[in-house]
Amino acid sequence: MLPPNLSIPDLRKSASNIFQAGVAAADPYQAVKGCLLAENDKLQILRDDTGDKRTGSWTKIHLIAFGKAACPMIRAAIDIIPAHYLSGQAIAVTNYDNVKPVRGVNVIGAGHPLPDEAGFNAAKLCAKIAQDAKAGELVLVLVLVSGGGSALIPYPVDPVSLQEKIRTTDLLLASGATINQVNCIRKHLSQLKGGGLARMVAPADCHALILSDVIGDDLSAIASGPTVPDETTFDDAIGLLKFKNIWHKVPESVRHYLECGQQGEARETAKPDDACFAQTSHTLIGSNTISVKAIMKTAQEQGFDAFLYNANLCGEARDEAEKLVQFALTHINTAGNRPIALLAGGETTVTLKGNGRGGRNQEMAFAFAIRAEQAKLPGNWVFLSGGTDGRDGPTDAAGGMVDSGTIQRMQAAGINPAELLANNDSYRALKASHDLLMTGATGTNVADLQVLLIQP
Repeated sequence: MLPPNLSIPDLRKSASNIFQAGVAAADPYQAVKGCLLAENDKLQILRDDTGDKRTGSWTKIHLIAFGKAACPMIRAAIDIIPAHYLSGQAIAVTNYDNVKPVRGVNVIGAGHPLPDEAGFNAAKLCAKIAQDAKAGELVLVLVLVSGGGSALIPYPVDPVSLQEKIRTTDLLLASGATINQVNCIRKHLSQLKGGGLARMVAPADCHALILSDVIGDDLSAIASGPTVPDETTFDDAIGLLKFKNIWHKVPESVRHYLECGQQGEARETAKPDDACFAQTSHTLIGSNTISVKAIMKTAQEQGFDAFLYNANLCGEARDEAEKLVQFALTHINTAGNRPIALLAGGETTVTLKGNGRGGRNQEMAFAFAIRAEQAKLPGNWVFLSGGTDGRDGPTDAAGGMVDSGTIQRMQAAGINPAELLANNDSYRALKASHDLLMTGATGTNVADLQVLLIQP
């Protein structure tokens, strides 16, 4: 039971526990294990929560995993699939922080959020396994797909170089583009994304077990949809780059290739009527929605009156922080003395205007602390915004956990909060106030979770 009047340390401990419950709900090993069944020396794959299964007389099974959860996902598959079915060419590509040895698997560390040469070389190995598969075999990719896959297996189209694709991705991230917008461009500059991997696997069978880091679980957006159809076009990609005012900033080779595609001189991404999808299917094994349900349940079990603020949180991080403060002010007036939890899941964005360091979760937490101080949010409160993968932007923090004393601690450390926020320097500010959320790499990724706890 909660004490009658929660102190800030009490609230911080509860917020951390609630967040960790959301991360645990996206455990990739258990998620894969729960949808594979080896019975009578045959593999069965659960398609969905109705109990429908996919079976086949597969003579050989190839394993390809990529994403931040690649290692535990492929380990679960190996623990279940009879060894004599495995091709011996299993590969797992993950970000450097999540690299762990897995028996019988070629585990490769690669760059994220920006791709690197290691990922490029790993993508070539994935493509080779896919292309070597024969009719009557299964590629189980048993594709194992999880968040971060887009950056981890870059395989740019000719004549775009890896560095030119990195430059384009960098410009998109800095423009405040959403994950769907970034992936539209990635698909049209990649040989694997936008259904490209499914094309390579054919005529072999393909099944993808997908851990979603995309709000709404659009399968074509998760890791840029390597095994599902893509509805976007070259026209969309060009229009987006122009809308974001970066068309003339991207490399000339990128503009040339997209224009060739627009004129029908380059192959479009795989559309729903592509023959490769006749042998391709998938199972969604984890998502932000599942994790949001878990934090709601945990908050209630800890004695909070829990309310779902937003299951699809998006938009500019600092703007969403402002909205949450206003909502909390209104909600407190009707809460009485009961401790309340306002919970959310999603993925905000940051449009860079300064040269500071941070990520969307750090910026949202920092902006919330500033606005809550200005609005005089009453009572003891703690706000946590964190990435379920344990990494927020190009930093070692998962996000931020601020409280009603955060701004005072920053000022005591000689920090001007408004100036640092204007410079997108949330990491420095939160480090000064001891409010960085540090979890280390979690081995999973289902976007972000937000936890606001208030003792009126």
